[in-house]
Amino acid sequence: MTGPGGGRRVRVAVVGAGFGGLGMAMALKRAGHDDFVVLDKASDIGGVWRDNTYPGAACDIPSALYSYSFAPHYRWSRRYAPQAEILDYLRSCARAHGLEPHLRLGQEVTEAVFDEERALWRLRTAEGLTFEAEVFVAACGQLSRPSVPDIPGAARFAGRAFHSARWDHGHDLAGRRVAVVGTGASALQIVPALAGRAAHLTLFQRSAPHVVPKWDRDFAPAARGGGRRAALRRKAARLGWWLFNESLVSGLTRRGPTIALTRRGCEVQLRTQLSDPVLRERLTPATEIGCKRVGISNTFYPALERPDVTLVTEPITEIVADGIRTGDGTLHTADTIVYATGFAATEFLHPLRVRGRDGTELAEVWRAGAHAYLGLAVPRFPNMFLVYGPHTNIGAGSAVYMIESQIRYIRRAVAELGRGGRRFLEVRPEAAEDFDAEMDRRTARSVWATCTSWYRHPSGRVTNNWPGQTLEYRRRTARLNLAHYRPAPRRP
Repeated sequence: MTGPGGGRRVRVAVVGAGFGGLGMAMALKRAGHDDFVVLDKASDIGGVWRDNTYPGAACDIPSALYSYSFAPHYRWSRRYAPQAEILDYLRSCARAHGLEPHLRLGQEVTEAVFDEERALWRLRTAEGLTFEAEVFVAACGQLSRPSVPDIPGAARFAGRAFHSARWDHGHDLAGRRVAVVGTGASALQIVPALAGRAAHLTLFQRSAPHVVPKWDRDFAPAARGGGRRAALRRKAARLGWWLFNESLVSGLTRRGPTIALTRRGCEVQLRTQLSDPVLRERLTPATEIGCKRVGISNTFYPALERPDVTLVTEPITEIVADGIRTGDGTLHTADTIVYATGFAATEFLHPLRVRGRDGTELAEVWRAGAHAYLGLAVPRFPNMFLVYGPHTNIGAGSAVYMIESQIRYIRRAVAELGRGGRRFLEVRPEAAEDFDAEMDRRTARSVWATCTSWYRHPSGRVTNNWPGQTLEYRRRTARLNLAHYRPAPRRP
């Protein structure tokens, strides 16, 4: 249907086709809704699992937990699923729920404006389409925009350079001198995958990561089946991994004794996998464990002991035509640079321009760091809900569990609006301010406040992480508390 504003009219418009956006669409389908669209700038679904195709890409959360609770069955080959299987899982879920007619791929939403008079959101895409929606769900995620450091001389590099989330598969790395910048989660997978394939690999480390063992294993054919026994095993595994991760949370949020378990795992890795004491010293983290994302790998440290791999800890000063120069004056020759430097995680929704009531710009509201009531709703932006928004990432556990909590909440909001008693739902400023103050207070005493990471906005606020267990978040989003929303006029 076409609305008076000229765009296609839908009940719900979802932006983003990753775990959050697809999960939202599936929840709408299961609730009997058909009047919705899912828009994504890419030509395929999958979000981070569509974009991150680098060698060795895999999940660092067990697949039993890193999957939708309503779609637990998939023939996973391993406990920690590789990227291709996760992408295939998302595609199979979309097919099973009949999402194809609702997908609008290759449509980058550039602007979302709330029309207060008509109580509708108007979304425009770079390709010239317009959609009008009663509810706008922003499921853009926290890890969608690659972050590339601004290094002097980068434009002078004569070889190939690309970010790990934009892997150049047409560039054969066999026999090349490869420089990997960064030691985050992606680098921990890329380095072992390239070691031995490249002629030489140089890893540039700004700070040593904490790395714990990866309890990975192949799944036997029986575990991949669809029978009742296999289903029970999957449920038991999901519960077990969820309980294990919940037990670790207090070590991060309150710096409690459970952090000792993680620290012990890191110490064992360093001692048993690195025979060179000098290399071990350079790879011993100086930061408090957990303040940055803890890495999970059995192959990262052994790869760094190879003769064709070099670890560089001197800071990078410039890039020249044939390599990277560091602070000690050394030129490290390279014909390929891989930026494993993560994402602009604190720049939620950017560069999408969002304007709420009275023309309020979301970018201005979030200038000192993103914030939202329950990570879901922002005052002055009625009928707009976020999936995987601020304060909904976690330091231990599965983001999919958190996403499902948000999806259930939003589904209830859609149902409430469907009853016709309200023209829109807008969270009260005082409810949002109370929640923001609580988040600032709790994250300030967490381990995440002790160092610089993608969890923290440049202002110093921890904007990304939830400072509690996932069960607490599930409980607090279990119902739509209308007392926390402004009274809104009834529909005409």
